[in-house]
Amino acid sequence: MKPLLLAAVSALVLVSPVLAQPAVQSPTGNLERLGAFQSTGTEEPKPIPQEGRKADAIQRNLQKIKLPPGFKIELYALVPDARHMAVGPNAGVVFVGTRKSKVYAVTDRDKDRVADEVKEFAPSVAFKIPNGVCFSRDGVLYVVEQNRVLQFPAAEFFYEGPDVAAFQVVKQGELIPPAEESYNHTARVCRIGPDNKLYIALGQPFNVPPKDKLDLYKRVGIGGIIRMDQDGKNREVFATGIRNSVGIEFNPADKTLWFTDNQVDGMGDDIPPGEINRAVQPGQNFGFPWYGGGTVRTVEYKDEPVPAGVVNPQVEMTAHAADLGLAFYTGTMFPQQYRGGLFSAQHGSWNRTKPVGARVMFTPLKPDGTADKPQVFAEGWLTDNGEYLGRPVDVAVLLDGSLLVSDDTAGAVYRISYGQ
Repeated sequence: MKPLLLAAVSALVLVSPVLAQPAVQSPTGNLERLGAFQSTGTEEPKPIPQEGRKADAIQRNLQKIKLPPGFKIELYALVPDARHMAVGPNAGVVFVGTRKSKVYAVTDRDKDRVADEVKEFAPSVAFKIPNGVCFSRDGVLYVVEQNRVLQFPAAEFFYEGPDVAAFQVVKQGELIPPAEESYNHTARVCRIGPDNKLYIALGQPFNVPPKDKLDLYKRVGIGGIIRMDQDGKNREVFATGIRNSVGIEFNPADKTLWFTDNQVDGMGDDIPPGEINRAVQPGQNFGFPWYGGGTVRTVEYKDEPVPAGVVNPQVEMTAHAADLGLAFYTGTMFPQQYRGGLFSAQHGSWNRTKPVGARVMFTPLKPDGTADKPQVFAEGWLTDNGEYLGRPVDVAVLLDGSLLVSDDTAGAVYRISYGQ
């Protein structure tokens, strides 16, 4: 796809082969109007206040966060319900998804590494759980909802107003069968792969799925990762045997796909472990539901034969810490030991007698590209008495090489820098 030019974006959107055709958004029809570059009459959203009592309280809480020597953490932006993030490849505008009905655009206009403005993105679009946001290399923003995929060309440059060009890649109700929609495990994530395809993780809704669902889920890709062309065509299942991945990322060094997986609840405080996995080729099975996490068998499938060739996780994390978003460190600000390694966010446990997690982890890689031993990088959001001051969701590398951390409980995005 040709670079998007500010003066000719309309023409490029119309002729680019990667763009899907606009489709009607029921009941308002706003997507049809946006795809035809027509105004919807939506009012300009008011920016989210960035100063005041809440910001002051979060700044005080950040003083309790422990980091390696030379690092510091600061409040980057107040973003309600902040979940997964996508950093614009051109201007560094950060788009933040939520598990509710809004996506936010976070702008640092003066480049002082603190957001100047946070406001709702594309308010004329009725989103439903727009958790997953990701960019193509040429600046097209994808938003993956519970059961739809949208595409916003040039979002980084045309997000200022309430109306922005929008197209459906996967129509409502066609990402998964509507009968499989659930209130559980609905937060999708996405990435554009080195093959220029769109990858999407589809969590399955059960703690452990019944056996009569397995064939359907394998065929559709629920409990797995799917991929498709950026216009939605040529969909296929890339990986299976995954319970609920809420973090996927490609290693730029060897093009392998890494992903977190949240494992089975109710088996005890210390089992099964959480997972970070590595997919080296299409068609691999990562063991669920025969394994509840790691090599711990589920009660429901303990007598069932395990499929041949199941891939064990690269890393076994603390049980129930809820490993979510992850990112390879591609910047140069941090010391050499972190370059090329993997940062990941632990949201924190909800069903453990002693809570764990609520921290940022770092996993270095061995020379052969596999994982070395993970280590705690940032912690302190979980107090000694079990209170959560915040719950990290995602990590992303800002263009200057600093690390952003989102927190849906505090409603904030933090920035971790080194030597500044």
